Amino acid sequence: MAFVKISEQPSLYDNLEKKSVGEILRDINNEDKKVALAVEKAIPQIERLVNEIVSRMKRGGRIFYMGAGTSGRLGVLDASEIPPTFGMDPSWVIGLIAGGDKALRNPVENAEDDTRQGWLDLQPFGINEKDTVIGIAASGTTPYVVAALEECKRHGILTACISSNPDSPMSKVADIAIEMVVGPEYVTGSSRMKSGTGQKMICNMISTSVMIQMGRVKGNRMVNMQLSNAKLVDRGTRMLVDELHIPYEEAKRLLLLHGSVSAALKVAKQ
Repeated sequence: MAFVKISEQPSLYDNLEKKSVGEILRDINNEDKKVALAVEKAIPQIERLVNEIVSRMKRGGRIFYMGAGTSGRLGVLDASEIPPTFGMDPSWVIGLIAGGDKALRNPVENAEDDTRQGWLDLQPFGINEKDTVIGIAASGTTPYVVAALEECKRHGILTACISSNPDSPMSKVADIAIEMVVGPEYVTGSSRMKSGTGQKMICNMISTSVMIQMGRVKGNRMVNMQLSNAKLVDRGTRMLVDELHIPYEEAKRLLLLHGSVSAALKVAKQ
C-alpha cells in the first residue's frame, strides 16, 4: 500500500478567507484540542525512549535532535532550554537543523533534501553508541533526517523519530517511532500548526522526564537552574527560604555564594 501523508491531506475547513477572525480563531482552537489526545496515544513509545535515553545518559550519552524547517527549529529550541532550566552543560542535549544556524531564521534552499549532510553534521560531536539521535519531521520523509538515522543505525546508535504520519519512511528506519497523528492542518500542509505543537509537546516530555530521572529536579523545583537574571535569583532564593526556613537575605547570600539551589542546599545540610 502506498504511503499517504495525512499531514498533507486537504484541510477540514474551506473558504478560510471568507471567515471572520473569530471563526478562524475558534476553528484553529478546535483543531489544536486534538493535539494532546494524539500525543497521549504515543506515550508508550515516548516512555520507552526516555528509559533508553536515561540508561545511556548515565554512561555519558547525549541527545541529538535533528530536523529541517519548523521541526529543526523546535529541536534546537528544546535543546537550548536545557542549560538554563536544569543547569546541564549545553553538550548534553544538542539540536541540529538542516542548513545550520542560518536556517533558524531563514530558509536554506535544498538543505532538507541533502542525504549526506545530516551524518556529516553529527561528526564534529564525536557521535557514538552511547548517544541517542531523534529525528523530527512531520512528513516522516525529510531526506536530511531519514538518511542520518539510517547511518546512525549502521553505527549502532539508538535512533528515534517524531512524525505526524504512521508508517513513514522515517518511522521504518527509527528504532523507536513516535507517531502523533493530528490529522490535516487547518491551512492545508502547514505543519507549523498542529504538527509543530505536538512536536513541541513531545520534546518537552522527553527532555523534562529525562532531566528529572537524571536528578536535576528536587520535589517539583528547578534546583539546578542557571541564575541568569533577577527573576531566577529571586525564585532560587525563595526555594531556599522554604526549604531551610531562613530569612530571605540569608537565603540569597547562600544562593549567590554557591551558584545554585542544589549546591546551597547540599552545603547547608551538611
